[in-house]
Amino acid sequence: VKAKTKLTDSIRNATGTVNGEKMVISCMDFSFIGGSLGSVMGEKIRRAVDYCIEHKLPYMIICQSGGARMQEATYSLMQLAKVQAKLAQLSEAGLLYIAYLCDPTFGGITASFAMTADIIMAEPGALIGFAGPRVIRETIGKDLPEGFQTSEFLQEKGFVDFIVKRTEIREKVSQTVKLLRHA
Repeated sequence: VKAKTKLTDSIRNATGTVNGEKMVISCMDFSFIGGSLGSVMGEKIRRAVDYCIEHKLPYMIICQSGGARMQEATYSLMQLAKVQAKLAQLSEAGLLYIAYLCDPTFGGITASFAMTADIIMAEPGALIGFAGPRVIRETIGKDLPEGFQTSEFLQEKGFVDFIVKRTEIREKVSQTVKLLRHA
């Protein structure tokens, strides 16, 4: 996987500016084992949040994942708690946390840090949920309403704040950071 993707894990961290607004962004990459959460991702998010707290910067995670990394078993599940604990520290420090949900965002990522951000944005038509439609259908023996796991449905139900095209995310994020900087 590393040779094919030229990645060492399914997430990358960056510090910089978005339209002049300093921040830290972690971006998941679905091409590396389905963007799955493992020990390395958990540690990279921890370090990113620590940096945000130390430098008083807002934080954003761009989510695109199938969930916890099955190959790491319990270690991957432990990362969910680790990340949530770190994000709680970010909140206690009064710093903004934004999540941008891409297609697909599933599993433990959705059950935890993707849906606990101060501001949740999603790309149009993104599939977002805990289990996929096929798994749900096979479990309950029924088809679910059309589009029930889309970003638009989740916005209608109050789980997503904004639907934002990828081409417009820079402007929306910088506006949000400016607006909430001193809130």
